[in-house]
Amino acid sequence: MATALDRHIALIGFMGAGKSTLGFDVASRIDRPFVDLDREIERGLQRSIPELFREEGEAGFRVIEAGRTVHALCRERPAVLALGGGAVETPGIRKALQENAITVLVDVEVGRAWERVRRSARPLAQDEEEFRALYERRRVLYEEAADARARDADDVVLAALGIRFGVAEPAGDVLIVDERVRELHGFGLDQTIAVREKTLAEAERVWRELRIGRDGTIVAAGGGTTTDLAGFVAASYMRGVRWSAVPTTLVGQVDAAIGGKTAVDLPEGKNLVGAFHYPDAVVIDPALLATLPEQERRNGLAEVVKIGLLAGRSVWELEEAETIRACAAFKASICLADPYEQKGRREILNLGHTFGHALEAASDYELPHGEAVALGLSAALRLSGLGMADVLDVHPVRVDRERAWAALQRDKKARDGKIRLVLLEELGRPVVREVDPGDVRLALDELIAD
Repeated sequence: MATALDRHIALIGFMGAGKSTLGFDVASRIDRPFVDLDREIERGLQRSIPELFREEGEAGFRVIEAGRTVHALCRERPAVLALGGGAVETPGIRKALQENAITVLVDVEVGRAWERVRRSARPLAQDEEEFRALYERRRVLYEEAADARARDADDVVLAALGIRFGVAEPAGDVLIVDERVRELHGFGLDQTIAVREKTLAEAERVWRELRIGRDGTIVAAGGGTTTDLAGFVAASYMRGVRWSAVPTTLVGQVDAAIGGKTAVDLPEGKNLVGAFHYPDAVVIDPALLATLPEQERRNGLAEVVKIGLLAGRSVWELEEAETIRACAAFKASICLADPYEQKGRREILNLGHTFGHALEAASDYELPHGEAVALGLSAALRLSGLGMADVLDVHPVRVDRERAWAALQRDKKARDGKIRLVLLEELGRPVVREVDPGDVRLALDELIAD
């Protein structure tokens, strides 16, 4: 399934499913226009849907609906569209959906739908028996047209980036896999390449071993190191081949495998060579975390806390599967709003990472990513005037101070030599600000043990 990066998100479903409310919520999250097709028709013709049914008949209304809906689907700027309940009965609309949109079926039980609309003026909701028969007739069309199903906004944004929850079964032409993950879970394809680090040397080794053409697909299974490397290999091999990700760590499932950023590290800094190359799919299987060492779980919790701080929500207190879903949906929303970090919105995801990446580089990447991020979050919170010591539980680490400071000044958010950090005005209200270098150096030094 494609993603909605350059396609509309179209919500379909029976009357009373809540498509309009849900569509407005999704559009607000991802900074896209929202188009309610029924309201657009009423506004354009200055007549209500019941009036159009009376004057034009259902057949006449469907002709009007098809013209307006296909026109909206063929617009260049991606939007969130809520289609009328009967729109999928028109073949031309189904074809336009297939060509121009990620189509999401908004589920509703027929009895619940009836209770919501039975006292309305909707022309096809006047008789319960006919209403239920219509529901059954359309259900097949909904399922045929849908790329995914949803009950809430999180479901929609996850589907829009090709993120699904389920059993991980890697399918593709070549598998790039963390060696330990292959041992634990038995993942393998006809061509399987085990990797250990994300460096240019490792990328070159993989490029030279690949036996696929431009129509081949790479599957990455492992933590952030593996998906970053595999995505970078996919972005650059033959100028770009398709790929998908099966993240097997908490860091990967809540953050690293989502958003299309791929990269390798240099001695001078983390993720300095890379590209945006979105996977076609990200399959999240929380059951894979059962074999995760406790240290790796703690690494992931640092990213969970980061997302919770940005969202203003204690996601770390949810059940694990719900934590993962909430974090993945939050990041997917930000990435859909700013896919290639051109609008500034996506910068907030670097909360704590300016310090964290500097510490990692100064340790020759021996410092675990999660520990570095947790330290970076503590520094960002301190500079923000907020305290979360009970959540973060961090301790200074031994790294070279000058190397850390040099790496921090090479951060990608720096502009004209000025240090810019993601801070918080309050929980859930991130902001990017220039910060006095002296204050930044002091905050960095407090993270480093003597």
